[in-house]
Amino acid sequence: MNIETTKLELMRLLLNTQKESVLEKIKDIFLKESSQDWWEEMNEEVHQDIELGLKEAENGQVKKQLDI
Repeated sequence: MNIETTKLELMRLLLNTQKESVLEKIKDIFLKESSQDWWEEMNEEVHQDIELGLKEAENGQVKKQLDI
């Protein structure tokens, strides 16, 4: 089965279900996948920069931006 056929079959199943629990599980899968993608797409240097920024913020080592 190719990917387009799989997508069509999933759409058919999705449209035909009346089970809210099934829809919630599918939604959770997509949310979990999309929340991980952006992190995985970045290289290690960016990961380290973000983690450093979070640690600095936790330690109060941040500069406040002035509203101009």
